[in-house]
Amino acid sequence: MFVFSVPRMAKKEHVSETPATQFLRKHGVVFTEHPYEYEEHGGTAVSSRELGVPEHNVIKTLVMQDEAARPLIVLMHGDCKVSTKNLARAIPCKSVEPCRPEVAQRHSGYLVGGTSPFGVRKAMPVYVEESILGLEKIYINGGRRGYLIGIAPGVLTDTLAARAVQCALAE
Repeated sequence: MFVFSVPRMAKKEHVSETPATQFLRKHGVVFTEHPYEYEEHGGTAVSSRELGVPEHNVIKTLVMQDEAARPLIVLMHGDCKVSTKNLARAIPCKSVEPCRPEVAQRHSGYLVGGTSPFGVRKAMPVYVEESILGLEKIYINGGRRGYLIGIAPGVLTDTLAARAVQCALAE
């Protein structure tokens, strides 16, 4: 009697659809999926370490508001902070500040730590740090905690009409 051993195929982790991935598929955007073990308050340092990519190429999605509490999205390098003063000057408006987590969640439809600029609940203007657009590939949240997608930075301007601004401060 012969016993055949069939090699097991490496199991690819299935990542469920999110409003962000639905948005990207609808717009014909090619992207790569990068799930990782999420750590509470770990931020881009954890995701860049887990994925083995530079933190500068991991882009954080920040929901902020102007002085009239109008929401907006700012896309920033993981290893930089937003100069709200420079951003306000560039938009232009009087002031910009981060939204409280529950307010950001209400505007975006995403949990903090899983916020994507794609497929948001409420239409908001999107501002992107200009130097991000010069990168070859970026890693940005795919719509849930522990899940980044890899895309060409031009997708931000092409699908979101993101406006380039200079508001980065090194951390």
